[in-house]
Amino acid sequence: MPRHEEREPLQEAPPGAEAAAALDTRDLPAPRLARLILTVVLLGQLSVMVTNLQGAQPDPPRLVVSLGCLGLVFLIQLRHSSPRARHAPAWQRATTLAAQALLTYVPIVAFQHRWAAMAGFLAGSLLLLLPARWAWPAYGVVGVSVLIPPTLDGLSVREMVSLGQSTLLTGLVVYGLTRMAELILVLHRTRGRLAGLAVTQERLRFARDLHDLLGYSLSAITIKSELVLRLIPVRPGRALDEVAEVLTIARQSLADMRAVSHGMRRMSLEQELGAAESLLRAAGIRVRAEHRTGATEPAVDAVLAAVLREAVTNVLRHSRADSCVIEAAEEAGWVRLSVENDGVHSSYRDLSPDGGSGLDNLRDRVGALGGRLTTVHGPGPTFRLTARAPATAPTPAPAPAPAATTGPARPTAPASYAPQGAPRRGERGRGPREELPS
Repeated sequence: MPRHEEREPLQEAPPGAEAAAALDTRDLPAPRLARLILTVVLLGQLSVMVTNLQGAQPDPPRLVVSLGCLGLVFLIQLRHSSPRARHAPAWQRATTLAAQALLTYVPIVAFQHRWAAMAGFLAGSLLLLLPARWAWPAYGVVGVSVLIPPTLDGLSVREMVSLGQSTLLTGLVVYGLTRMAELILVLHRTRGRLAGLAVTQERLRFARDLHDLLGYSLSAITIKSELVLRLIPVRPGRALDEVAEVLTIARQSLADMRAVSHGMRRMSLEQELGAAESLLRAAGIRVRAEHRTGATEPAVDAVLAAVLREAVTNVLRHSRADSCVIEAAEEAGWVRLSVENDGVHSSYRDLSPDGGSGLDNLRDRVGALGGRLTTVHGPGPTFRLTARAPATAPTPAPAPAPAATTGPARPTAPASYAPQGAPRRGERGRGPREELPS
């Protein structure tokens, strides 16, 4: 039997998928609009400052210097409000904050309280770039500091309070709009990563379904083709009938493979049990099958049918079984499926690179339903697979679309899988299981 205890490492996502996940959000409408709103608000605040400065009727040189200082403050604030500002080295943040502080307080000497409102941008930058334990106290200190110029200018208490409030509110607006723009950017990046993850999951689903479908169907075609080869010399009429069944299986497999790509096929445990019994008998294996389950959720039924299909494929590929016992029963709200066969050496391990990981995939799917899949060697040359799952799935699977936890629908075995009669024990002549296709 294959070494189901070991998992093969997942393949890395191709460069195309990684590129899709790392979506360039700078060109998306929502992040671009958020940055535009932030820029417009900053320009609006600067226009108010220009109006205040003109009220002081400064001479042209002082006006030019003040406009230059406003432009520098605007550029520094744009840098502080960029998404990368918080991740800049500490010395860069300290340098830009010091420059903004100088541009905030030095011009007060020339323009008194009319320039004090520029402290609002500094307050917002402190909230953006400093750790919280330092940012909020520094924010409060800036708010108090703007009360000094109007005090020296002899303004009323109401005007002083108004100036302090506007400074603190400006800092909060700058901080809030910057954080909103960053949040929108993060949301769009997350959406891009989720889209890439959905593509990866769909690829894994398709690969898993293809493994379940072709592994079983090709095994059935191989077994029946071997039977045809033995029947041609002695029973050509029967051989023609088996060839027709092989053709039917091949056509059905082709149709099912197309359906798998759309996730529109769903397996039935009852139908799969009949098909498995017929296929094993066609391979010359004695089969005892029992089905004692009631109505179960379609998701549970599909997963257990997939487990049965993989178990039968492993019996044909990795053992020289003479007998196989299949039981499906419902016990106290749980559905139990067990497949036991002989012809297995306890030390056998499939070390081929294409040994597959079908039971690992199915173990995950059964676990997603709240159940468990176990495999046991012995006693003697026997192998037993048991899957237990609740008769009612935790979340109902939508039909016909596949569910993320239960996997997509699988093809059902056609009725023509059943041969017209079981071959005699002397007709088996089966070669090594490892040479059969998977």
